[in-house]
Amino acid sequence: MSIKIRAGVALIAIAVSFSGVVATTPPVHAQGLLDALFKSPAQRKREKVAREQARQEVQAPVAKPVARISGPSYRTYKPDTLVSVDFGKIADPVVTGGIDDMGLAPLGIDPFAEGRPALADLSVKALPDAANAVVDYYSAHPDYIWVAGTAVTDRARAVIDVLNAAAAVGLDADDYKVDVPADAFDVTQGTERQKELMAFEMKLSVAVADYMLDATRGRVDPKRISGYHDFKRKSPDLAKQLEALAKAEDPAEALLAQNPQGAHFEALKAELTRLQALDDVERIEIAEDVLLKPGQSNPELANVMAAIAMKGSDALKVDHALVLASYAGKPEYDNEIADLVKGFQKEAGLKPDGVVGPATRRALVGITNSDKIEKVRLAMERSRWLPGVLAAKRVFINQPAFTATYIEGGKSELSMRVVVGSRSNQTYFFDDQIELVEFNPYWGVPQSIIINEMLPKLRADPSYLDRLGYEVTANGRAVSSSAVNWNQVGKGSGIGVRQPPSDGNALGELKILFPNSHAIYMHDTPSKSFFQRDARALSHGCVRLQDPRGMAAKVLGTSVAEIGSHIASGQNKQVNLTTTIPVHVAYFTAWPDDNGTVEYFADVYNRDAYLRKAIDATEAARTS
Repeated sequence: MSIKIRAGVALIAIAVSFSGVVATTPPVHAQGLLDALFKSPAQRKREKVAREQARQEVQAPVAKPVARISGPSYRTYKPDTLVSVDFGKIADPVVTGGIDDMGLAPLGIDPFAEGRPALADLSVKALPDAANAVVDYYSAHPDYIWVAGTAVTDRARAVIDVLNAAAAVGLDADDYKVDVPADAFDVTQGTERQKELMAFEMKLSVAVADYMLDATRGRVDPKRISGYHDFKRKSPDLAKQLEALAKAEDPAEALLAQNPQGAHFEALKAELTRLQALDDVERIEIAEDVLLKPGQSNPELANVMAAIAMKGSDALKVDHALVLASYAGKPEYDNEIADLVKGFQKEAGLKPDGVVGPATRRALVGITNSDKIEKVRLAMERSRWLPGVLAAKRVFINQPAFTATYIEGGKSELSMRVVVGSRSNQTYFFDDQIELVEFNPYWGVPQSIIINEMLPKLRADPSYLDRLGYEVTANGRAVSSSAVNWNQVGKGSGIGVRQPPSDGNALGELKILFPNSHAIYMHDTPSKSFFQRDARALSHGCVRLQDPRGMAAKVLGTSVAEIGSHIASGQNKQVNLTTTIPVHVAYFTAWPDDNGTVEYFADVYNRDAYLRKAIDATEAARTS
């Protein structure tokens, strides 16, 4: 009697696949399993050794190269190009609409019509929007704004005074220069006088339109500097604004009002005026890369001591008079000198640890008046990217100051330290609306962190995320971290990672959301020690709050105790604001406090230099 066993082509396989990134086990033939049952132990042992050797000889799969995800770059700025105003497009009412029912032109002398021939030879350049606005305005309103009879009006002269004072609001008066015709003229040359006045009228209106555009939105388009700036450039209706200016009781005041309005801009204007009246102050130079700790030796110590002697208070110098008097230029940083440095740091509002690093260096060196003037002018330009009038209730985050402030009724009600993005993970500059607060939040890990930071670890240890308790998805389906073939994961692989609510969650107890394309929001953090640092550019781009419960209570209009009860539930939940609140994730190296005193901050991301280059390119384009 014989028994035949047929294996056929049946396969035993265990496989799960999502876009080729989840690991699979190879199929096994059923016949091979049956053959193994009838082999001797020695034969099976020999084959096992051979298989192990073969396995070791097989080359491991080549891992897919890791293409890092990087942030935006800074670009060479391309300024707006001035265009020639096409005055020939200004409609002639005699031709287009000024004919009466009998087909006759209006009777009488029209000064504007008399000066119209001057337009044929007039060459004036303007910003494109301004050029179009002037043509549109005069086509609809063929009459003088700045001329009456044969003379320039006082209204025109007042407006010219505003243009000439453009530097007081951070603009360049040379961009709006207009020569005024002489009062005296040959009365026998009436037509020539009207041509001269027509040229003046158009030049002044072009200058006014250019000024209104610059004052409203700034001379620089921030998006052309870098993708780290996210602002839709303002597009004011200049033709309507020219019409409003023509009708205004005080056109000079109306023109000046095109600049940002509010206490912040008035404070910047006042500070600029104050600084321009001062002489530059002497300062001691200290190497920018200095890092000096007690017990070390560094020749820069001599400059540190000189700066303290110049910048320190009288009280500090009395308390440490012996140390200052006996110092003879030695490079050794001993404990007595460290105590002096700590005293200076305490006076400067810095952490008194005796370490001379970037923050202490800035306090010792200070900045000159010319440096401050530059920062104020750049702050004025950046102010124009914000709304012309800031909302009475808002949240203002100033990245260089490392602060977030809740403002209501135009006054600060809560201000706190924050941690912002590092130099390699910069926080963006943009406006948005706060919509909700999420308690006990999930942290959806950004793709940049998955690819740039987690992936190298996961290729060496696929179960890394499983052990940490993170949730992994492949094309939206939950999988274990160890089931993913991380060697094949890259940008766009469909892999998602998130961290559930927990004591160790990267977002802490809550996050405050203003949904945006940059995945930036305010949140709590378990890393509280970072708030003790003076320089706090340490995050991946989001804004970590020192007092998240306080900020959440303010934006929700409730108490800190109520916020605590939401957190204590341990449940992930979202609470929407009854009314959205504007939030400005801003970047100002000069900005006034509540009292109007302008404070100055280090240029964390070197954006001042890029903005200065953009302004320089703009000025060069306008003078070419």
